[in-house]
Amino acid sequence: MFLLRCVQLGLSICDLDLLSIGLINDMYVESRNDEHKYAVVATQKDFDLF
Repeated sequence: MFLLRCVQLGLSICDLDLLSIGLINDMYVESRNDEHKYAVVATQKDFDLF
């Protein structure tokens, strides 16, 4: 499963020397979040109020 995720992210064997398992798992989760359509997207005004 781990190697499948690496292939889906486009990582090479050389990249695996530089990255931890946790970082690769985080990259995979974030890549799946990129495809999600959010109903509300924060604007600069929202960040300023935060």
